[in-house]
Amino acid sequence: MKKNIFLTLFVFAMISFSCSSVKNMNSDKLYESKWELEYISGPRIAFQGLYPNKKPQITFNKEKQRVEGNNSCNGYSAPYTLEANSISFGQPGPTTLMFCGQGEQVFLKTIKKINKYNIDAEGKLNLMIDDVPMMRFKKTK
Repeated sequence: MKKNIFLTLFVFAMISFSCSSVKNMNSDKLYESKWELEYISGPRIAFQGLYPNKKPQITFNKEKQRVEGNNSCNGYSAPYTLEANSISFGQPGPTTLMFCGQGEQVFLKTIKKINKYNIDAEGKLNLMIDDVPMMRFKKTK
């Protein structure tokens, strides 16, 4: 009987540790790259129409707990909170005020609603609302 209890506890501990290491690997991958938007859900305008010249890019700064990059036109910087597979983005900091079409506003409105993330088998970063992917990024570096 004691062997069964010990074996059950051992298996449970191994599963717990393996799940936490997968989460840590995903968050490590988050910091290792610059990410470029390749898909955004919601707008009725085609992706190329929203971002004809430059696609939004973001980089996660682990030490400062900020995401930095551009929103296709202007610089973008905002605090973020990361816990397991949950993520949230705070109010963006000041930027230049060039007007570059609707893509910038679509990006800003969508990223404020994000509450989860994952990095899929292809290495793509998916930012989601609950379990619905809203933004997909590919690695650029």
